[in-house]
Amino acid sequence: MSPLTFSLLFAAAALAGALNSIAGGGSFITFPMLLFVGVGPIVANATSTVALWPGSLSSAWAYRREVQQDRRLLGSLSAVSLVGGLAGAALLLLTPARVFTLAIPFLLLFATAVFTFGERLRLRLTGDAVPGPVALGAVQLLISVYGGYFGGGMGLMMLAAFAALGMTDLHRMNGLKSALGVLINGVAVVAFVVARQVDLLAAPVMIAGAVLGGWGGAALARRVEPRRVRPLVVVLGWAMTVAFFVKTFWPAVSG
Repeated sequence: MSPLTFSLLFAAAALAGALNSIAGGGSFITFPMLLFVGVGPIVANATSTVALWPGSLSSAWAYRREVQQDRRLLGSLSAVSLVGGLAGAALLLLTPARVFTLAIPFLLLFATAVFTFGERLRLRLTGDAVPGPVALGAVQLLISVYGGYFGGGMGLMMLAAFAALGMTDLHRMNGLKSALGVLINGVAVVAFVVARQVDLLAAPVMIAGAVLGGWGGAALARRVEPRRVRPLVVVLGWAMTVAFFVKTFWPAVSG
């Protein structure tokens, strides 16, 4: 990789780390950038997950007090999160590159829709009927599989599920989401590394960028409200979605 490529990856990861610490949506930056510099789709997805995982650790640590209040719920959901994250990662590794390439626009569409409308869904679910523990476990398993496979919008899905459970304290919900996200992405990271599907040149540069961006974003988050940043991420997500649909399917249509 050239110095320019390393610079682009570092900058993308730094911006992604900052976005994740403020409003989320960092994978909308890192994943497309890795594809742009020539990394294969599955390796790009795996490397993006590895690059952004340290930021989820810092988020979970920041919410450690809130997590302590939901230790029992965390314990009951940890197992299904680990199993689901590993299953999703395995599914990604078993997916042929061509199939995953065709799936990328639809995955981005789903992730962008969740990021755009997930907060409204969470607010609508707050205070409604409370699902049982089996139903919640099943939903968390599905979210975890999706998280291990692709992951965009996973956090908002968990927030919506917790709201349906009857939780109303957003800090406690964010704490639980962060802790479970560490488990889901952590087991996926291990699977990707063991399977040698991580770009070992790009990953360290992007990890450094994401950590630096996350630190700066956390400082900025105290001054900038997430609702002011989210529209930028939404626009970026929809732009990426349209671009990937055109890139993937336009040649076939026009030909």
